[in-house]
Amino acid sequence: MTHERKGRCLCGAVSYVVKGEPQAVAVCHCTHCQKQSGSTFSVNLFFREQDYEQHGETMAYPDTGDSGQLSYRHFCGNCGSPIITKVSMMPGVVLVKAGTLENMEGLHPIIEIYTDRAVTWLPPVAGAERFARSP
Repeated sequence: MTHERKGRCLCGAVSYVVKGEPQAVAVCHCTHCQKQSGSTFSVNLFFREQDYEQHGETMAYPDTGDSGQLSYRHFCGNCGSPIITKVSMMPGVVLVKAGTLENMEGLHPIIEIYTDRAVTWLPPVAGAERFARSP
């Protein structure tokens, strides 16, 4: 049986199911993730797009990263919860925002990126490889 995880936005208008385990779990400290999350970082789960099934509609904000390439930040148009990001440099992959999962048990970040922008009072994630920018 394939492992599934469910998630949803704050109001429940957008829900999703992801199948299998994520390819990676990453903490991003970039200023764009800080602003989108309203926090000091964002935790992203990398899944193949074919393993992500969404119910309900999201709105998308086109965002240009350091690479100059577009990322599409999808969020609930009703409550504003960030749901996924699609990065043009990573076709076929969706970055699921971990805070929208119903259960985060068993997930542990393996990488931290944009650590040069991380707040100084937050300790590094134990066991995660750290990069000043995106590798």
